[in-house]
Amino acid sequence: MNRLDGKVAFLSGAARGIGGEAAKLMASVGAKVAIGDVLEERGRQTVKEIEAAGGQALFVPLDVTEEASWTAALDATVKKFGGLDILVNNAGIFVGKGVEEASMDEWHRLVAVNLTGVVLGTRIALPHLKARGATSVHGSAIVNLASVAGLVGSQLDPLYSLTKGGVTLFTKSTALEFGRKGYRIRVNSIHPGVIDTDMGQQTFAMRARALGTNDTEATRKTSLSMHPIGRLGVAEDIAKGIVFLASDDAGFMTGSGLVVDGGYTAQ
Repeated sequence: MNRLDGKVAFLSGAARGIGGEAAKLMASVGAKVAIGDVLEERGRQTVKEIEAAGGQALFVPLDVTEEASWTAALDATVKKFGGLDILVNNAGIFVGKGVEEASMDEWHRLVAVNLTGVVLGTRIALPHLKARGATSVHGSAIVNLASVAGLVGSQLDPLYSLTKGGVTLFTKSTALEFGRKGYRIRVNSIHPGVIDTDMGQQTFAMRARALGTNDTEATRKTSLSMHPIGRLGVAEDIAKGIVFLASDDAGFMTGSGLVVDGGYTAQ
């Protein structure tokens, strides 16, 4: 189940965290993976870990906000592995400030990474995905990293929520567009709850500051209390969902959002 034998996957922002875990898991179930990130040292270390475990991987520098960077990264991937079957738009940042507190520079940076990065990745990967999808039983696949903050409102992070809501509807709209055009490309999103990664720790700190305190342990406990399953998520929880959506086991899914949130949005 959920095998990716013979498939080539490109993951943005995959040097660490959810993206890094997804890259490792994809490689372990048969994919050749390319990791694009601005964190070159960390990205190359993740590639070494994949190769040490018997997988095939490539690191390419990638600034998701720059069209030329995307073009170079995907060209290098196709040259190395012969094509592209899966795109995972994983790169994202978090501001953790309210509408009044965030500067316009912070807002523009948030949009550049969380929205423009997804649009550029989709646009530039499209010809490669179309080519491979045309000869695949279930077509090629795009998996976009959204969030529960793209499904329900956020008291503390409205700007981040806005960008992830955009990713959610962009996913549905591109699934419809590609279907209408006859492209054999499935597009789905995944919506994590609070995940205990480097970025998760960043959210605890930012929320503590927004509440006028430096008590990150208190904000962590608050986040934990909002997950009925009784724990915060870990990167592997989301990586498994990404692999499923990318695999042929999800061959009849497109325009869907997979919620992996420990019950957060069930309340």
